Amino acid sequence: MTDSSAFTAHNGFTLPPQGLGTYNLRGETGADAVRQGIELGYRLIDTAFNYENEGAVGWGVAGAAVDPAELTITTKLAGRHHAADRARTALEESRFRLGVESIDLVLIHWPNPSVDLYVEAWQALIDARERGLVRQIGVSNFLPEHLERIEEATGVRPVVNQIELHPHFPQQDALAYHREHGIITEAWSPLGRARDVLDEQAIIDIAAAHGATPVQTVLAWHHARGVVSIPKAADQTHQTQNLAANDIVLDADEVARITALGRADGRLFDADPRTHEEQ
Repeated sequence: MTDSSAFTAHNGFTLPPQGLGTYNLRGETGADAVRQGIELGYRLIDTAFNYENEGAVGWGVAGAAVDPAELTITTKLAGRHHAADRARTALEESRFRLGVESIDLVLIHWPNPSVDLYVEAWQALIDARERGLVRQIGVSNFLPEHLERIEEATGVRPVVNQIELHPHFPQQDALAYHREHGIITEAWSPLGRARDVLDEQAIIDIAAAHGATPVQTVLAWHHARGVVSIPKAADQTHQTQNLAANDIVLDADEVARITALGRADGRLFDADPRTHEEQ
């Protein structure tokens, strides 16, 4: 990727400022939405083993009139597959479902600290990369303490950490840590509880100033902060409008006004990575 707006990790790996989320996009309609998104311009597609739609994503990729080499397909290793042998099998299954020789990017979905196998899972991803099963490896929902532990244990730093991040939960400390260590930040649920966020007066006012929608304004806020957003959209109009947000440039004051909307109770659900467990 040579796009000047791309975000770059410590090893030179790059991602575009926006990807296509696919949670709940399943079956033929899901595959059609993925194909359509790729043909409209998405080059980063995000799925997970636990989304139960890797097959639909793979079908959409195969059906798109775009060279798959231009794409970055991401999937995630589920919590129940952290043990090395289970991780290996799960990654092979993900590869088959996606219909690829090598998966572009694989993330550990959650650290599951009470189970305490995330270091083993990380080593399994390193081994998979060395075998050519995956190209790049990262994590999701990891805190600095988790990131530091896996790097100390293996000498390998993730290229990506995908975390909950939206105007009601701006994650300033995590974002600063990632920047310092060359880790690309991706935002899941980038719009938060969309209606609550989009009804914020600051967002409405900034959107009006740019002739944009509130959704586009929030996506532009992510872009301005150096965060890859991954909004889910199946509708062609929504996919097109979301991509157009990449052309909206917010100034520092506008970014600060949206960031100031953060709340102490801003998480979408009880998903503190120190305690949350994913199966």
